[in-house]
Amino acid sequence: MKKAYIFPGQGAQFPGMGRDLYEGSAEAHSLMEKANSILGFRITDIMFGGSDEDLRATRVTQPAIFIHSTALALCTPDLAHPDMVGGHSLGEFSALVAAGAVSFEDALRLVAVRAREMQLCCERVPGTMAAIIGLPTETIEQICAGIPGVVVPANYNCEGQIVISGESEAVNAACEKMKEAGAKRALPLAVGGAFHSPLMEPARAELAKAIEATEVKAPLCPIYQNVTAMPETDPALIKENLLKQLTSPVRWTQSVKNMLADGATDFIELGPGAVLQGLVKRISAAEGKEVQISGIS
Repeated sequence: MKKAYIFPGQGAQFPGMGRDLYEGSAEAHSLMEKANSILGFRITDIMFGGSDEDLRATRVTQPAIFIHSTALALCTPDLAHPDMVGGHSLGEFSALVAAGAVSFEDALRLVAVRAREMQLCCERVPGTMAAIIGLPTETIEQICAGIPGVVVPANYNCEGQIVISGESEAVNAACEKMKEAGAKRALPLAVGGAFHSPLMEPARAELAKAIEATEVKAPLCPIYQNVTAMPETDPALIKENLLKQLTSPVRWTQSVKNMLADGATDFIELGPGAVLQGLVKRISAAEGKEVQISGIS
C-alpha cells in the first residue's frame, strides 16, 4: 500500500478553520503562534474569528490554508510517512513541507510573498475565473484560444471539470461560447483575480527572488508538481516549477493519474475542506482504480 498525501489550495478556507487543532494540540499551538510572529500579524485571529469575506483576501487566504494544512501534516499523531505528495496550487507548498524539502518557516515566508504579489496583480488588472463543467478538454482549450484578450485553462481538476482564468471580459465571453458548445455549466467563481494566467506575470520578479533565497532540500519522497504532473525530487527543478506555477495551469488530473500509475492506493487530504477527495474519487474511478480516500481536517 502506497500513501499519497494531498493538500488543498485557495478556496478551501472557512471561518473557524484550525481552531480545534490550535486548542487541542500543544505542538500545533506552538507552530501557529510561530506563524503569527513570522507574518507580523495574528492570522489565527482571522482564521478563528474572521468572516468569509475576511478570509477571502488573498494575503490572508493563502497563508491560512498553508498553516492549517502543514500543522495537520506535522502535528497529527502517528501519521505515517507518505510515499508521495502533491498539492493543488498553493497546496504544493504544504506538500513540500510534508516531504521535508522546505522548512515550515521558510515555506510560510514564500507563501506570504506569493500571496502579497498575487494580491497586487489582482488589484492592477481586473480578472476572474470560471468553472466549465461537461465539456471535453480539447474543446475548452480551443475556445479559449479563439477568444480575444487573455483567457486560458487554469485548473485541470478532473475530466469534465476545468477552470478557466483571465481578463473578466474574456472569461465572460468564453463562458458564453462554452455554453453554446454544450457545457452543462459555465460558472463564474468568487475569486479575487485571474490565478494561473498571464495576468499573474508581474508577481514573478519578487517571487523569483524569494524562491532563489530559500533552501530546498531533496524531498524524502517524490512531489508531483502542478506544472509537470511528474514526480520531482531535484531541488533545482522543484524551485523552477514553483515559479512557473504562478502563470501555468494546475495539472491536477494528470498528477493524480501519475500517482495512480506509480502505485498510490491510499490518498489522504490534509487541510480544510474535502474538494480534493472528490476529485481523486472521480479520477480514480475513470482510471478503473480502487483506492482508499480519506481526509484529516
